Amino acid sequence: MGVGLVLIENGLITQSDLDRALREQSSTGDRLDRVLVRMGVVTRDQVLDAIGSQFGMPVVDLSATAVERDVLGALPNRLVYKQRCVPIAKEGHTLTVATCDPFELSAMDALRLLTGSAIRLVLADEQDLTDFIREHYGVGGDTLDELAGDDTSNAATTDDAQDDEALAQEASVVRLVNDLLAEAIEERATDVHIEPYEHGLDVRYRVDGVLSRANVSASIHRFASAIVSRFKIMASLDVAEKRRPQDGRITFRHRRRAGSREEFDLRLSIIPMLHGEGVVLRVLNKSAVMLGLPELGMPDRVLSRWATQIERPHGILLVTGPTGSGKSTTLYASLARIASERVKVITVEDPVEYHVEGVNQIQVNPAVGLTFASGLRSILRHDPDAIMIGEIRDRETAEVAVQASLTGHLVLSTLHTNNAASAATRLLDMGIEPFLVASSLEGVIAQRLVRRVCTECGKPHTPTQAELPPGVELPPGTTLRRGIGCRECRNTGYRGRVGLYEMLTISDDLRSLITRNVSAGDIATAARNTGDLHALRDDGLEKLLAGKTSLEELTRAITV
Repeated sequence: MGVGLVLIENGLITQSDLDRALREQSSTGDRLDRVLVRMGVVTRDQVLDAIGSQFGMPVVDLSATAVERDVLGALPNRLVYKQRCVPIAKEGHTLTVATCDPFELSAMDALRLLTGSAIRLVLADEQDLTDFIREHYGVGGDTLDELAGDDTSNAATTDDAQDDEALAQEASVVRLVNDLLAEAIEERATDVHIEPYEHGLDVRYRVDGVLSRANVSASIHRFASAIVSRFKIMASLDVAEKRRPQDGRITFRHRRRAGSREEFDLRLSIIPMLHGEGVVLRVLNKSAVMLGLPELGMPDRVLSRWATQIERPHGILLVTGPTGSGKSTTLYASLARIASERVKVITVEDPVEYHVEGVNQIQVNPAVGLTFASGLRSILRHDPDAIMIGEIRDRETAEVAVQASLTGHLVLSTLHTNNAASAATRLLDMGIEPFLVASSLEGVIAQRLVRRVCTECGKPHTPTQAELPPGVELPPGTTLRRGIGCRECRNTGYRGRVGLYEMLTISDDLRSLITRNVSAGDIATAARNTGDLHALRDDGLEKLLAGKTSLEELTRAITV
């Protein structure tokens, strides 16, 4: 009896639900229970309990199961990955094996012959099983075993570029690289770091702004050269070149565990290091739904001011903050809001991270002389209403941006400063005349990203006075939220991120100060006194009290 009939017999779905799920399954090829869960007809736990009851199989929680090391070795890695089953206990001649799919029992006879033990099957959640395999057997563990047992893998330790290229195109290496990328995507990583050391190769994923080590076998370092060569082949780079940095891009298609097939744009950077070549990939989801301004987490006061600013016919609007603080996301959301049949918007970016409907986007290409400054000059001949520059990096770009704003164009861009008030002084430091900065600059947003407390495991938390950082005072008994860790957040206590925003509106009083070339501190003080500044610290405290983030995150992200 299939899973659909089991769920119908248990009264969890109707025949109509099953028919709809079967139609979707025929187009996606996904497992039926996953389709039903994705449709929202049943939950994962309901499916698990129903199947366990039907087959008379106990249901185990692998996330809370401790397994001895010798038991884990009862099955070879390849079989664990191929059959999606793991040994979790052994009593006498009976081996307890957890599976997420009791409908595929063809491997049980092979397990009995291989282990010489009686097999007792128990049922586990598919996601828990995946996490368990990753934690105890590592990413691509089966592939690494296969490579280690292949005599041709000795080529991985040679310096011969032809050997590297040949090995990089073998099915095992291709599968290993794909496994690493797929795992990064499932973990919601924005960056993948592959770092060579004298006796090892570190693989790390940046998730929600924080780097964490990927669980891969230590034997992966033997195939470092082949892995790098594989990335070069995917990005159409020179495999033989190992002395100079190389940059490229890769289009990677992946079907998520949730069932959706998505396309990712991977920006590849390879740099020669002391013990090999280091690789960093920026992961951009080309299929991602772009957020609107209200979904970014802007407080109402900032949102209303910024929405008014981006409707202006001319002037410069800047978004500032460190790398990875969400500046580009804010600009894209702003462009999507103003782009229409009556407003022509053109961008110059490096790289183009997302495609915005109705916006003309240009990719910077310094190799042919297409820089931010030269691209901006050319854009002005295309009669735009609004222009977005990926970043103001130098005086030349700043000068062209100022001139564009003074000739009737709205210019949006990013700048690397710590706060909003420093944006004006940064332009002055670049050599722009004070009166030009004062007359062109209209508004500045400074932002940070903090991790959001997991909605599944977040619990009330009353901090002690000792836990509060200097400068933060909360009324006694104030209740905050803190994640304790669960399956949904990978036991981190956080899932997703939310923005913290500082908004500076350039008033006539502030223009006078900028003209006099005063310091950023004086600009910030004056803006606070006139109500022209909504401070980053204030927004952080509001989100802390609302339970959206934690005290630790607030302390990490900003100096309160």
